[in-house]
Amino acid sequence: MSHSIVESANTIDVIFTLLADLPVMQKQVFAATVWSLWIHQNLKVWEDVTEGAAVAIDRARVLITDWQITNSSTPERRTAAAAGPSTHLSANTATTAVHEVEQHVWQKPAPGRLKCNVDAAFSTNLHRTGIGVCIRDEEGAYVLAKMLSFPCVHQVAVGEAMGLFEALQWLSDMSFDNINFELDSKITCDAFHSRREDVSEFGNIITSCKALFSAFFVNSRVEFIRGQENAAAHALAGEATFLASPIIYYHIPTCIETIIFNEMQ
Repeated sequence: MSHSIVESANTIDVIFTLLADLPVMQKQVFAATVWSLWIHQNLKVWEDVTEGAAVAIDRARVLITDWQITNSSTPERRTAAAAGPSTHLSANTATTAVHEVEQHVWQKPAPGRLKCNVDAAFSTNLHRTGIGVCIRDEEGAYVLAKMLSFPCVHQVAVGEAMGLFEALQWLSDMSFDNINFELDSKITCDAFHSRREDVSEFGNIITSCKALFSAFFVNSRVEFIRGQENAAAHALAGEATFLASPIIYYHIPTCIETIIFNEMQ
């Protein structure tokens, strides 16, 4: 393989040589990484946004995981996908794997609590960042949803943090509490629970989130979940990139009807 790469005349040749020669799993990792680096470069060129390497890598990892889960037809394969690109599922771990898959679907909150799923989506074509927020009760039934967008493509971590801030601000305005705020951005959740000072734009948003949370929420929490557990908020965030102004939905939006119905079963 290394010999064929040396003979390649340009970057495009190298990319296609690798895609032809690499094993399937490594092809997935390579393609996702190239795609994430392309977004990384566009953000720098067009938005003067500099991402950390961890953000670009995490974006590629999430893409691979979501693609594998979506295209896997058996519980065992879905579990292997959820565990990450380098995981191999043996017969001895099949039972445990199926159990883990069951834990990676949307879960109802405890009685008396609400669940608020939050996600962000990014459209380079529309030049917008969309935020989706979906609130459901202890039976999994729809309560409220909100979609809003910003006229720029934010850094991924910044967009996810802004989603949490918007959700906290919205629910604090309504005096809600006893809420499980759930996000599929581990970077955002880890920063929210960290005591480390961060003076970046991302860090300032997290600081604002902490201030809102401590001032208005007595019995709530912020938690990380897998992407497949955040399907409704993800769909809302994608739709939000088409919006010019915020919308609150008192009745279930069409784009998440099927998701809510399936997750209540």
